[in-house]
Amino acid sequence: GTLLNINTRSENRVAPPCIYYERCGGCQLQHLSYEAQLEMKKEQVINLFQRKAHFDNSKINDTVGMTDPWRYRNKSQIPVGKNEQNEVIMGFYRQRSHDIIDMESCLIQDSQHQEVMNEVKSILKDLNVSIYQEQLKKGLMRHLVVRTGYHTDEMMIIFVTNGKKWPQKNAVVEKILDAFPNVTSIKQNINDSHSNVIMGRQSITLYGKDTIIDQLTDSTFKISDQSFYQINSEQTEKLYNKAIQYAQLTGNEVVLDTYCGIGTIGLYMAPHAKHVYGVEVVPSAIEDAQQNATINQCNNTTFVCGKAEEVILQWKAQGIKPDVVMVDPPRKGCDETFIQTLLTLEPKRIVYISCNPATQQRDALLLAEKYQLEEVTPVDMFPQTTHVETVALFNLK
Repeated sequence: GTLLNINTRSENRVAPPCIYYERCGGCQLQHLSYEAQLEMKKEQVINLFQRKAHFDNSKINDTVGMTDPWRYRNKSQIPVGKNEQNEVIMGFYRQRSHDIIDMESCLIQDSQHQEVMNEVKSILKDLNVSIYQEQLKKGLMRHLVVRTGYHTDEMMIIFVTNGKKWPQKNAVVEKILDAFPNVTSIKQNINDSHSNVIMGRQSITLYGKDTIIDQLTDSTFKISDQSFYQINSEQTEKLYNKAIQYAQLTGNEVVLDTYCGIGTIGLYMAPHAKHVYGVEVVPSAIEDAQQNATINQCNNTTFVCGKAEEVILQWKAQGIKPDVVMVDPPRKGCDETFIQTLLTLEPKRIVYISCNPATQQRDALLLAEKYQLEEVTPVDMFPQTTHVETVALFNLK
């Protein structure tokens, strides 16, 4: 629906600071005070777990929020297009559409990212770079992606193009280096598919390193252009610290890190565990995890590529008995086959991180066959939006 009029103003309503808020689809909650946002997200989790999983809502903690809930995104994916006057525009999509709103700033992106966006917009215009037109499936420049290391300030700039041939490539790189001499990496990603997927499989390094480095407390991570890495570094540390608290590690436990990605949570836990075994279906992510283990001198880790439900059965056959299992699946949640396999392992504790509490509570009902859901903590990874992540503790009955 569309807001037509406000008859009675809530005490929680505030003036949105972003001039694009009413049109842009990136944020949904800027009109709510931050305290009200945190309470709303807790209620969202309570409603799911109480209504469907019949869980005692007194065991759902307050939402863990940010000190300053702005400029938190360490990765920006900015679509490029043209307006009716045939001018280059860059920004984010209008609500429920693929219409690009031409923007000069975004209050939830890293401030460096908007500087890069505005400079790139000028460069593309000056050099007359061909711009991709989604409806026609023609043109070259599709997206600008910027990644930064929250603790290191290393920056990667990625140009997503509809094809490899790019006549102005060297000139663009030269101008970027003039404007941002400290940039760590400049890459071209080739995506010639006619889909809404932002990045293609092939990337070419045009300048600098293939990866950037970031840190989470005492752990260091290499991040490539396509690595999955949590968007909000400050909140990730809070999320992982809560997960470690739930895991109750003393240094003697064997931990399984399923859906391990590039090894962030597993390597975060490694100093507190006897051994960490990680499994992930994406080969490049496992390569990154193995490299990250070497960087952090974590000799008590093993990372294997494969389906979690298959690999953990192989480990079971080898006599590996986990005390704690970490679960951090995509939005669709865990496959039922994986959960049934997990139930045969009977670890003492399961720590389940979720970016979609709806599928987490669904999986909680399946785990209830052998596990007691003890506690759930919502974490606000994406302030100003309706998204909430949760971390839950399950104990073996």
